[in-house]
Amino acid sequence: MRRIPIASRIKVELIDTLKEAVTKVVQQSGSLKNCKYADIRLGIHERKHANAEDGKAKGMGEDASISFGIRVLAGEMSAWGYYGQSLGKGESNPKSIHKILTLGINKAYARAAANASKKAEFKSLAPSLTAVNLARIDSCNDTVNAVFDENPRNVSLKEMLTLCTKISKDMRGVSRNVQYAYIDVQTGINRELFCSTEGSCIDQSYALTQGMVSVVAQKPGGIPEVCYDYVGDIRGWEVLKGRNVYKQSLSDFAVLRTHETLELTEAEFLPATTEPVVVVTNPHFNALLVHEIVGHPTEADRVLKLETAYAGRSWLFRDFNDNELGKQIASPLLTAYSDPSIPGYGHYKYDMEGTPGKRVNLIENGILKGFMNGREYAAILGHPPNGSMRATEPHYVPIVRMTNTVFANGNKNPEEIIAEVKEGYYIVNHRIPSISESRENFRISAQKVFKIENGKITKLFRQGGITADSKDFLMNIDAVGNDFEVFPIPNCGKGQPMQVMRVGNGGPTLRSMARLTGHR
Repeated sequence: MRRIPIASRIKVELIDTLKEAVTKVVQQSGSLKNCKYADIRLGIHERKHANAEDGKAKGMGEDASISFGIRVLAGEMSAWGYYGQSLGKGESNPKSIHKILTLGINKAYARAAANASKKAEFKSLAPSLTAVNLARIDSCNDTVNAVFDENPRNVSLKEMLTLCTKISKDMRGVSRNVQYAYIDVQTGINRELFCSTEGSCIDQSYALTQGMVSVVAQKPGGIPEVCYDYVGDIRGWEVLKGRNVYKQSLSDFAVLRTHETLELTEAEFLPATTEPVVVVTNPHFNALLVHEIVGHPTEADRVLKLETAYAGRSWLFRDFNDNELGKQIASPLLTAYSDPSIPGYGHYKYDMEGTPGKRVNLIENGILKGFMNGREYAAILGHPPNGSMRATEPHYVPIVRMTNTVFANGNKNPEEIIAEVKEGYYIVNHRIPSISESRENFRISAQKVFKIENGKITKLFRQGGITADSKDFLMNIDAVGNDFEVFPIPNCGKGQPMQVMRVGNGGPTLRSMARLTGHR
């Protein structure tokens, strides 16, 4: 690994010296003809990482990136223009930044004006084309500091690599049937500045720490079993010492996943069913379930068919005259919401439009109530803006992304939910989703599936999961547990170009009906 001298590294404190230049450029953009709005996002991300496999160090490193993104709304039939760029340290002084951002504003403005002109030209052929309007928000000046007990910047690469090497060695040492053990850790600080022509200037910082575990186990002559999972939070190094949803250190978490994977090599394959059966799904499994059948289809850009790449449209909204708003789409026992104020990978105070993030009740007692949105989509739908616009880094265009999107907690003990089942299956921990284009049905595999007989968990099965129509599954929920948890989902993909975002998903134990997927 090439070590960069400390004096030459980009640090998040650099934004303090660039804030005035960013503010001036934004203010100057207001003089451009028919410029209705503009904003600049400037961010610095500092990261460290290390990884090891099978007790051997593989790599470590640290880096930092600085980039900016500009949005301009201009033209008589107003339209967006965008410009984004990554920068080097030599370009990150106030004089250079002012020049580069001014050029960026002019490019974004030219693109907005060209888009507006084309919209006006094709208006007669496409009457649905309209000027872009933004729902009103209050301008804001605020500073949000990163929260951590152990500063990520104080953790040495040697400590990180030593931890990875030891844990992967311990995993291999659990059994000779462990064929592969891999650990990856990362930690860092992100800081982003947002300034707009409406007068907002928001300076947000947050920490992020994550550990990833991957293990392969195989009996001699048998079929291998694979498991990968994550521990993480928007906090410091303390996350890997036990301050996480599992309340386990990364070491204990990794060894537990290793034992569970070994256990599965002894299990039978889950038989598929042609008819629905009673299923009890645990909070970890429900993290991916709510992500796929509630989270993505309640993102307003998907709803309005303005961003359908990769993850599809929405089964909840076909058009303004044919949709599920205000209708029963789930059991009266079920509520789902998205809330960036609670702990989890989707936590923040302001989104990338400077809108305060707030709880959005998506489903209330089974009734579809609303969608996650940005200012443009809020104006189209006639809904209040709720601060759900996010981007992986500043040079990407913000799009609507779920935050901490969850099924709400219930009041029933999970053991009681299982005890009431005469015959059914307990679905434990998610693996891989396969979802229809508009999310109206799903197939999600589980890490483990247990048979439930006369209220007791009995036989363990491997390599299976469940499939159902989304609405049928939600409508058939007849029990909601009181064991609410939010889990880290580090790899949610959306957009063109693709943006991989960290989000938080979860909920409590649920009981419903679904068909089993597995082996016939």
